[in-house]
Amino acid sequence: MFDITCVGILVADTIAKVVDKIPGKGKLLPVDSISLNSGGCASTAAITLAKLGLNAALIGKVGKDGFGEFLKKTLEAGGVNTDGLVEKEGINTSSSIVLSDSSGERTFLHCYGSNADFVYDDVNFDIIRNSKIVFIAGTYLMPGFDGIHCSRVVRRAKEMGIYTALDTAWDASGRWMEIIEPSLPYLDLFMPSYDEARLIAGKDEPEEIADVFLSKGVKLMVIKLGKDGCFIKNHNGEKHTVPTYSKFKAIDTTGAGDSFAAGFLAGLSMGWDLLKCGKFANAVGTNCVMSIGAINGVKTMQEVLDFMRVNDAR
Repeated sequence: MFDITCVGILVADTIAKVVDKIPGKGKLLPVDSISLNSGGCASTAAITLAKLGLNAALIGKVGKDGFGEFLKKTLEAGGVNTDGLVEKEGINTSSSIVLSDSSGERTFLHCYGSNADFVYDDVNFDIIRNSKIVFIAGTYLMPGFDGIHCSRVVRRAKEMGIYTALDTAWDASGRWMEIIEPSLPYLDLFMPSYDEARLIAGKDEPEEIADVFLSKGVKLMVIKLGKDGCFIKNHNGEKHTVPTYSKFKAIDTTGAGDSFAAGFLAGLSMGWDLLKCGKFANAVGTNCVMSIGAINGVKTMQEVLDFMRVNDAR
């Protein structure tokens, strides 16, 4: 039995740091480091969950190329089950060039690659059936899967009695609500970032945003507020604004939202209350941003709990 199965995007991230300006055409700009890292919402969440001690699986697609081989080996080395990972000839594995500036903020150049080729028929429902939670990670970056096909997966998972969760990425097409709305009635948990949630809902205040999605059938809303922590509200009216550990300087924010999501899901799987889940998720995300790459800063469950004991969120 898998605690959590992550369904969605895998990305090979080539991270250049520090990049505070872009050189002119034909010019060269020296940087401190360039590294190849595992990224993508589903991959990052799955590896984070495994590092936290949970039994995690991944369902997604890569090309049969160097980046695909790198991502699969990284997942397996991280303790993630890859039986649901489809490897396909003739397509490029999804990849990004990530420019990280001196504040830790990132700019992306992204190739959809294999994530655009991921479709409903690639989903291994035997793995989902054998899971406690299914987490769709990377909505808006899977054009062959997003929308009605994603809703078919979460609806089928719900019919199996599986807890369903979903997180978003940035929608370059601007079709925000149109793409996500078919899935909302079947979601136990929706975890967008504030910037994404605001554009989907057409509201600005976190609670107003949450109420839009709760009115459409979502059972629990968690809105990631970055340096301000998170806002939580469920369909019964329980709500919390949870501050994060803002005294720690971000080195690289790659994977911050995905590690937060993994932390929150880990807490749910442990049976914790919503407030503890939020505090733990903030702590997991904080540790993530203190290292370069999406997974290098992730700690074990005990290390995160120790971090929480000796540090105040503010």
